[in-house]
Amino acid sequence: MAETQPPVSYPGPAPAPKGWSRIARRSRVPLGFLLAIFFMWFARPTWISLAVGAMLAAPGLLLRAYAAGYVKKDRELTTTGPYAHTRNPLYLGSVIAAAGCGVASRNLWIVVAMLVMFFAIYIPVIRDEEAYLGKIFSGFDEYRKHVPRLLPRLSAFRAGTEVTSGSFSRSLYLRHREYNAVMGAVALLAALAVKILFISGLLHLPLR
Repeated sequence: MAETQPPVSYPGPAPAPKGWSRIARRSRVPLGFLLAIFFMWFARPTWISLAVGAMLAAPGLLLRAYAAGYVKKDRELTTTGPYAHTRNPLYLGSVIAAAGCGVASRNLWIVVAMLVMFFAIYIPVIRDEEAYLGKIFSGFDEYRKHVPRLLPRLSAFRAGTEVTSGSFSRSLYLRHREYNAVMGAVALLAALAVKILFISGLLHLPLR
């Protein structure tokens, strides 16, 4: 008779944040849309800025894709792959990709708006997420002592108490739908290319 494995229970969702963290979580999506409108309206890209920005954004998107293939949200403390170098590779990838888009826009105020949004909205979210991880995973405190929050360490961290799977999973990548970030970045850069053509007079919008 085959041996049956006991059901595995996973911790529930993180408790609802309070104060500014609650506001930050609720406002990051609508603020993201407003930032996108601001971005497209005030962007003054050139072909050079677009090319440089795309080259800068690409590593950030690759880092996000790589990290998405490792993380098992709420199920285990992931300390392998990119998580052995930084506690938040997904956010770091977003920062790098956003920096590339800021360079592509060729507008300093857009870069400033991105920085303000990151520090005002995403830093509180990161703190809440890490506080939650510290409550449900006993090895998180040790992990936090050795691995930086954002800027990566050069050598890989080796977990001493909680061992996690260490290989990239394509199914995890697809489950997290990280390809949406790539499609969004491509669409944004394509919109900037259209704007270049429009500003240069090579593209005319039909009025009727």
